[in-house]
Amino acid sequence: MIKTEAILLVWGVRDEVLERLPVRGEWLYGEYDFIARVEFSDRAEMEAFEKLLVKIIGGHTYKLLPVMISAVKRNEKGSFSIVEVPGEFGLV
Repeated sequence: MIKTEAILLVWGVRDEVLERLPVRGEWLYGEYDFIARVEFSDRAEMEAFEKLLVKIIGGHTYKLLPVMISAVKRNEKGSFSIVEVPGEFGLV
């Protein structure tokens, strides 16, 4: 079984809706209202999560972008994550 990771972006919803999302993430102020990194055990779990999102958000004002490559590099000064999404999504 291959674990699937994705980046969730949400926009155009009220704060009360963001509070009901079943994931932890960061609130943004700009083009998007919310960003989170989410993990799924398989593609079916990700599809079920998308159905739940539509129910909570009340529409399709979100993007769930599968991650192609991810890594974490640790050094003496702290740690940081490197995440790359497929080029077809225009976010590389």
